[in-house]
Amino acid sequence: MNSLISRNPNIIIRPVQYRDLDGIEQLTQDSCTDISSKGSFFTIEWLRHWFGVLKFLSWFPNPLQYRFFGFVAEQGRMLLGMIQVSPFNRTRSTWRIDRIMLDRAVDKQGVGSQLLRHCFESILEARTWLLEVNVNDVEALSLYRQNGFQRLAEMTYWEISPDLLLQLAQTEPDLPNLLPVSNADAPLLYQLDTASMPPLVRQVFDRHTHDFKTSVFGVLCDAFKQWLTKTEIVSGYVFEPQRKAAIGYFHVQLDRKGKNPHIATLTVHPAYTWLYPELLSQLARIAQDFPQQGLQLASSDYQPEREEYLERIGAKRIEHTLIMSRSVWHKIRESKFVSLEGIQWTEVLQGLQPARKPVPGGMSWLPKEQHRPDLPAPNNSEIVAFGHHHDTSHKSQQVDTQEENN
Repeated sequence: MNSLISRNPNIIIRPVQYRDLDGIEQLTQDSCTDISSKGSFFTIEWLRHWFGVLKFLSWFPNPLQYRFFGFVAEQGRMLLGMIQVSPFNRTRSTWRIDRIMLDRAVDKQGVGSQLLRHCFESILEARTWLLEVNVNDVEALSLYRQNGFQRLAEMTYWEISPDLLLQLAQTEPDLPNLLPVSNADAPLLYQLDTASMPPLVRQVFDRHTHDFKTSVFGVLCDAFKQWLTKTEIVSGYVFEPQRKAAIGYFHVQLDRKGKNPHIATLTVHPAYTWLYPELLSQLARIAQDFPQQGLQLASSDYQPEREEYLERIGAKRIEHTLIMSRSVWHKIRESKFVSLEGIQWTEVLQGLQPARKPVPGGMSWLPKEQHRPDLPAPNNSEIVAFGHHHDTSHKSQQVDTQEENN
């Protein structure tokens, strides 16, 4: 199957190595930054210090196995681009494009497409690919659509100012069944996540119960990350005792240094949208124990109640992005159209010809009245043999009857 997008044979796509960090740093400074997806990316200084550890952790299954996983496009000794990818779920059926960085002097569509196609062809366990890109990045949208990505949902990122957080913290939240999160609550959180999104998004995300559990090694990694980045993570969920279900969940990363805004993730059951003011008041009260920073959270286009509430309280829109997905079934559309005019059908059907002359049989599946008179009559020897077998059985029955009578 040939791709519709031509590939430059002089460009080599290979995994990222330590010697590429200088080139990646140059790409970060001079590259076309609009060809990039919204995702986590490490600083070069951090990578220089921890690259050996990340490389060692990538050799066996662990929560940090794909913490920094990517490929570079190289021509000669020149680095043309870099792509960073990571699994989106625990089963690794859905992968995410974290970032693409391309040199301004290269063909962005050509090199970017080669990097994307290399990921599609080398990571065979990925059934679906996912990315997030700003809606105003026309060049990035063109690159992704050219490679089979389609719109899945729209995301709006909001920021609540410190003054507004202070006002929200004055209200006492009515959350009598607010509980901390543990691995035993994974089935409840999975059901809440399933109910909070439309079927198509749920199919692409492909989350399961174990996606909401944390292993012992994962707990240690999270604790080390919080110590390294000077952050603290607080999470909780609201339990409905009558339905025995989780109806609301929040996860907030708080910055203890006061340099970056706090980042929150909010999930609310569509039938309990009255929880938005209560949960945001709870988040505002938690943030009061840390340096005064804004609180960032996201809302999707299938959550109109959340967007209406954030607009009503005066939250500020800071970014509008588009979530795009690509399924493995797009590979069928990428094959070239094959014309049937130049095909020699005699050569194609040669293997379907009988190897020898068929032997005529003495049985026919047609009734007597449908026998065609123009067909040749069957061989007499075959008829006699078939009839002789029938007559012999009939005569043997007569002999047995006579012996019994005697």
